[in-house]
Amino acid sequence: MEFPSELRYTKEHEWLRLEADGKEATVGITDFAQRELGDIVYVELQPVGTELAKDEVFGTVEAVKTVSELFMPVSGTIIAVNEALQDHPELVNQSPYGEGWMIRIAVKDPSEVETLLTAEEYAAMVG
Repeated sequence: MEFPSELRYTKEHEWLRLEADGKEATVGITDFAQRELGDIVYVELQPVGTELAKDEVFGTVEAVKTVSELFMPVSGTIIAVNEALQDHPELVNQSPYGEGWMIRIAVKDPSEVETLLTAEEYAAMVG
């Protein structure tokens, strides 16, 4: 499994890639999470413009055996959703840190990023 060092992680298995300006970020689920879920068959995401607090649900992922909620790693407003996941939810399995991204957000409070796990801390948590 891979855990890119430039990302930050949640205990609920989401990742966040903060842009250089610190004002926008991309969010998805980790390689560990997609492996645990198995074949992903459906992704439902909140629409663009939705404002959510840290830890609020921004969508769900449906796999063959289970449905899992997705939690905001930091507070923000959704500015883009990965439309490709509507027709190709398997992208989350194939490329969790690339084409399988889920949402882009305008980050409300960049200091919240510091509360997230580093790659090393996340790797230690999932063993």
